[in-house]
Amino acid sequence: MITPTKTDPTEKMVREYLRNNPTFLDDNADILESIVVSHDSGSAISLVERQVGILRDRNKEMRGRLDNMLQTAHENDLLFEKTKRLVLNLLEGKNLSSLVEAVYDSLGKDYGIEFYSLTLLGDEKKLPRTMARTSTMEKANEKVGTLLGANRAVCGILREEEMLFLFGDQGSKVGSVAAVPLRYDNLYGILAIGNSDPNFYKSSMGTLFLSYIAEILNRLIPHYLK
Repeated sequence: MITPTKTDPTEKMVREYLRNNPTFLDDNADILESIVVSHDSGSAISLVERQVGILRDRNKEMRGRLDNMLQTAHENDLLFEKTKRLVLNLLEGKNLSSLVEAVYDSLGKDYGIEFYSLTLLGDEKKLPRTMARTSTMEKANEKVGTLLGANRAVCGILREEEMLFLFGDQGSKVGSVAAVPLRYDNLYGILAIGNSDPNFYKSSMGTLFLSYIAEILNRLIPHYLK
């Protein structure tokens, strides 16, 4: 018996014939069942079994993709609801204190963020008393000048003095941070969230959400700082 090789004309003829007659194996089921192919386990299985296995694997893959899509959709729905509650609470705020409280309450309870802070910049004697941290512009530039100079949200691991400036005594527990400068015409603050895991906030993770919250605050907070 001659075993066809890749260069054997017989194999080419068989391949060409099967391509031109795709129903051949349907009409000759006995041949289909007798064909064996190698398996990852090393044993030989019928072509039918091989096809069933391939379809089963593809089915598992598609089910996995569908489950991931459904999970993502569910998470997006939850995020939308949380964000909607935050926006409504901010719009209902009657003063700066209630606005800051709404931000902290949402970040801590709704979003479950481990560390968070809102720092207002200016003359500390004139800044309204709220839950927010306060600092002079001069001190802020000295401690977190790089963050303040950014025109967008940034994230990653910060220097210890930057962590302490943003989060106070809890700064030593923070591993990674996402922060965004707050400005409306002029720079007036910085919003930061953190996690004890140094790898939690990296690359662009968390910046889209934080930038969105910052845009809302930029339309509200400056009115109370005049």
